[in-house]
Amino acid sequence: MVAKTLYGLEGVLADEIRAIGGKSIREGNRAVEFTGGKEILYKANFHLRTATRILVSIASFRCRDEFDLYREVKNIKWPQYLKADGSLAISAVLNRSNLDNTHYAALKTKDAIVDRFRDEFGKRPDVDLDNPDLRISVHVHQNKATIALDSSGEPLFRRGYRIEGGVAPLSEVLAAGIIYLTGWDKKIPLVDPMCGSGTIPVEAAMLAKNIAPGLVGRKYGFMKWKDFDRDLLEKIKIDAKSEIIRSCPAEIIGSDMSAKCIDEARGNAKRAGVSDAVKFAVKRMEKIGSDREEGCLIMNPPYGERLAVGEKRKFYGMIGDSLKNNFTGFTAWVLTGNLDAPVQIGLRPKRKIKLYNSPIECRLLKYELYSGSRKQKYQLPEGDQSV
Repeated sequence: MVAKTLYGLEGVLADEIRAIGGKSIREGNRAVEFTGGKEILYKANFHLRTATRILVSIASFRCRDEFDLYREVKNIKWPQYLKADGSLAISAVLNRSNLDNTHYAALKTKDAIVDRFRDEFGKRPDVDLDNPDLRISVHVHQNKATIALDSSGEPLFRRGYRIEGGVAPLSEVLAAGIIYLTGWDKKIPLVDPMCGSGTIPVEAAMLAKNIAPGLVGRKYGFMKWKDFDRDLLEKIKIDAKSEIIRSCPAEIIGSDMSAKCIDEARGNAKRAGVSDAVKFAVKRMEKIGSDREEGCLIMNPPYGERLAVGEKRKFYGMIGDSLKNNFTGFTAWVLTGNLDAPVQIGLRPKRKIKLYNSPIECRLLKYELYSGSRKQKYQLPEGDQSV
């Protein structure tokens, strides 16, 4: 199997796979290979927080041209995976290959599969890009092709709780990966002072309460496979429910200057089953702080692409002032696509981690906020709407 992920999260994902019982784990570029049976496949989809999808390899071969691709794909025993009157969808990725057109590679793969069924049964499966019975992945690298079945269907970052995502929502997978990278122990307070629609606090609360992503409620591609084991999936669900921690062991706080965003965040937290675990409030960052002696602050501020140079410097300067004045004793982590942010924040980062937020190259900056700064108590009375 291959678990796909985002750049920089390969090591985190490998640890997650190890925890669910995956074997022969090998990290790659935005992917982690591993082995396991059907139970591990189901658990990978149900439990992994930093995987975007899980692929199951069924064939690999030398592929110098479209004739190799067609012949080898047609030789695969497709009737064991798909009914003759079923439906399929195919995606292709080509890297340093003699084949240079992904659409054409997908088309030749489709032709080989339907021709196999037509020759054997006198009928063929249809193409359904939206809701197929079988999603097939074609990957050709240095003229070696790998054919895999996509067990996830919809990408795994679509947990099911985020109906509203705000203006520029952070991927659930990236949010979970960042939380893992910080080393947060799920005991000390966690604060996101620019939480938007609440993805970081919600993912933190799900992690702290040990709520598996699959428990939010979604369907998987493998549920349409011919060998789908409903009883096995139900057992995995029951086991996951029994492992939920009912009382969140950590204080988790999300705030934002936008009342609309906070309303969305509260709705997302409710759908994720963590509304009892996260405190939300409408506040500007410069008006908040903490009286806790230690804590973890994680934030994904706007990158400021539309701001003038002076406005951007002022905005990031405010972040730096707020961190050093209001969060003494905390460790702060700032994800930003503004590569000048370290200078503009005005604090020396202890660590920089390269990540990508969609196509945007980012840095996750770590700041250790030492004592000696002004403290401002972070109070969140019920109904607080101060800005």
